[in-house]
Amino acid sequence: MQDALIRKLESYEELTDADRRALRAFVPRLREVPARTDLIREGDIPSNMHLILDGFACRYKVLPDGQRQIMAYFIPGDFCDLNVFILDQMDHNIGTISQCQVVEIPRKSIDAITAQYPTITRAFWWCALVDEAVLRQWLVNMGARSPDQRIAHLFCELLLRMDVVGRVKDNSLPFPFTQTDLADSVGLSDVHVSRTLRKLRRLELITLHRRVLTILDAEQLKAYCGFNPNYLHLRNARWSGRRQMPWLNRVQGE
Repeated sequence: MQDALIRKLESYEELTDADRRALRAFVPRLREVPARTDLIREGDIPSNMHLILDGFACRYKVLPDGQRQIMAYFIPGDFCDLNVFILDQMDHNIGTISQCQVVEIPRKSIDAITAQYPTITRAFWWCALVDEAVLRQWLVNMGARSPDQRIAHLFCELLLRMDVVGRVKDNSLPFPFTQTDLADSVGLSDVHVSRTLRKLRRLELITLHRRVLTILDAEQLKAYCGFNPNYLHLRNARWSGRRQMPWLNRVQGE
């Protein structure tokens, strides 16, 4: 399962064999966490960083009236918050959506690996920067796109992010999200989400069956919502040369 983390980091930086060995030793113990379980809650004092190696989780806040807003999805290979242990207390919640395999990494372990492995450190920086870029894109999604485009854009993002970590087969990916999860992510009602999903099916862009999402026509879905994957920064070449990534070329239609 550690390979999900390694594959993600290698989308930003070329890792050496020594880097990969260090990362595999970095996450030796996993724990199984049931679906719909909080990993850490608003107001808690954080001491460890959470890494998702399998399953889906999310960052969210709950308003006084009980309304929930999801602000990020975490997939295999994602740190829930790379610098969370710096906070005096949590200002949001992190919870699982599906059953997850989770690693809790102490601050001293993060300090140790970043002190010894500069390439891993740069890859961690990219993780944090891309998390911020995804949040900006979600703000644009809610503020500037039509309801139909919001969900289509989210599907395009999940397809690409899951493909990076090797969890897509024939444009199909696990999809444990409920209509309420989607509604809380894109600022819509459950009824509007249901209507939008029916429309995307009717346009033969997607199918949803037994918690599996299949993108029937990735290029048409991208065009439908104006999806541009540049905010995921998967071909950054600032620090070193980049090998070609056929999966990225395929999703981008190059």
